[in-house]
Amino acid sequence: MTPRDADGPRDPNQPHRLARRQRRPAGPGSSARGPAPSTAPLRLTARGAILIIVMVGFAAALADSMVALPMLNGIAFVAVCTLAAFFVRSTDLLTLSVSPPLAYFASALLAEGVLTLGSDGFARGVAIGLATRLADVAPWLFAGTALVLVITLFRGLPRNVRALSDELSGRAQRRAQK
Repeated sequence: MTPRDADGPRDPNQPHRLARRQRRPAGPGSSARGPAPSTAPLRLTARGAILIIVMVGFAAALADSMVALPMLNGIAFVAVCTLAAFFVRSTDLLTLSVSPPLAYFASALLAEGVLTLGSDGFARGVAIGLATRLADVAPWLFAGTALVLVITLFRGLPRNVRALSDELSGRAQRRAQK
């Protein structure tokens, strides 16, 4: 077992080892362009995944207001949440699993602010628009959040919860001292 998670930060107490490839002369079947691209999967931090959820939610909310199709906003939210759950680092699963509702709220608030700019009663317009948008997308919001939870459960969320529990109770420090 290595001291680092496959897609998490490395242990600062362990020496950093880079895998070095030996250069082979270019033959008839090889490419002279250099080494083959890495096959490591793309991984996002929780912050990056949450930012993508906010940006896609904002764009979908603006598109929804243009075409008057609330289902577009919900489908975009569920799709981006699903992709975020698959592509976030395994060490950030706990952070991502609790963030989709807040990320959607932030994107909806931002979109309503932009859509209400320049109108009389800005605060009232934003409040009414936000309440209407949240009511329209509520089933999609629950579906996206539930999908994130299910996907992260299978990707290792219980391990993250256990690690947080150990850290908060001090068990992790006691194990390290032994």
